[in-house]
Amino acid sequence: MAATSISLLSLSPNLPTTLSSPSLSLPISRTTNFKIVSCLSIKQPHDPKTIPSQNDAVVSLRVAFAGGGTGGHIYPAVAIADELKRTNPTTQILFLGTPDSMESTAITAAGYAFEPVSAVRLARPVLFSLQNLLLPFRLVKSTLQSFSKLRDFNPHLVVGTGGYVSFPTCLASVFLKDTKLVIQEQNSVPGVANWVLSHFSDVVFVAFNSTVDCFPKRTKCVVSGNPVRLSSNYDGSVSKAAAMARFFPRSRNAGDEEAKVVLVLGGSLGANAVNIAMLNVYYQMLMENEKLFIIWQTGVEAFNEMESLVKNHPNLHLTPFMHSMDLAYLAGDLVISRAGAMTCSEILAHGKPSILIPSPNVAEGHQFKNASLMADLADARIIIEDELDSTTLKNSIEELLGDEKKMADMSERALKAAKLNASAEIAQHILSLVD
Repeated sequence: MAATSISLLSLSPNLPTTLSSPSLSLPISRTTNFKIVSCLSIKQPHDPKTIPSQNDAVVSLRVAFAGGGTGGHIYPAVAIADELKRTNPTTQILFLGTPDSMESTAITAAGYAFEPVSAVRLARPVLFSLQNLLLPFRLVKSTLQSFSKLRDFNPHLVVGTGGYVSFPTCLASVFLKDTKLVIQEQNSVPGVANWVLSHFSDVVFVAFNSTVDCFPKRTKCVVSGNPVRLSSNYDGSVSKAAAMARFFPRSRNAGDEEAKVVLVLGGSLGANAVNIAMLNVYYQMLMENEKLFIIWQTGVEAFNEMESLVKNHPNLHLTPFMHSMDLAYLAGDLVISRAGAMTCSEILAHGKPSILIPSPNVAEGHQFKNASLMADLADARIIIEDELDSTTLKNSIEELLGDEKKMADMSERALKAAKLNASAEIAQHILSLVD
């Protein structure tokens, strides 16, 4: 019994003084499964059932995820969580995110536990924003909140997928004993937060080969691609005509072999410039070509305004948010979109030609860099927002739709650049870290 007491005392963690407080000191009982079970086996050395197997850590694996703000940070985390549950059904999953946010809705809808923590937003321009004067205090507060939630869950591993909530949560994980940290960078060039966190992480999962050179410790990087949730609908069991029928039930030309579908993605929150450009040209295009169809995701915030301005047409499907994204990609021939990292990965995975309109409002020019990489990999067309108008967009759409050979080449290059097994690869690396 004495041996047990000594072993337990040796496991009490030493937190840095910057995080010490009576409410956050770790109790001695918060220990790692390996050593506690081993200690208990000293009390009952003759019972073989108390001796842990080599896979005990994997069987009782606990993984916490931190990411949110936009779908581009949420859905990669969900895809990884799905794969972990599929590979090891006993895995316990916890998501940390901002309360009353997109992630709070999406995560609970996906069936996972969710705990709210306050996010820390870096206002821009960084040096000239008065809001950033309170940034250190907010960061400490959010880190302490995250630490408390993580301490209660006691994860073997924390996965950060970006967003304002990711940084303080991943930072808090550094102070947990025997907890691994991995980050998943979706963009072609990392932001400041993930660059800093990479110093503390065990593994950095990146989407593109070129991204490896952007991190200070390249040996930590694994080029896995971005985790994309590919539905079973995309295995050939659902035809393009069947997918079109879901979006255009009133159209008599939905099953026509010559039908062309333009898929417009305004982002989960909306893209005002893209919506306006489409608003001024969609009806003319539909009237000029009866075999043209448009699936138009306006974004949640822009939908009511767009709906009040758009004329009904049997070849038009207008929606605030795409709940059947896999069917939309299956039906679509050409994608018009912002250049968010996950959208770019989805375009590659589904082998779709694309016209990308990178947002100038995204921090550190991520979308323009993503679009440039897509142009190199899959010959995607780029229209910068300053040059975007209805005429330019209409001409680009009609030029590509009218060139079958060009469309086929763009599709082939996209599929060649795609990494379809990203979720499985990341999940296997995670399991290997705690095995």
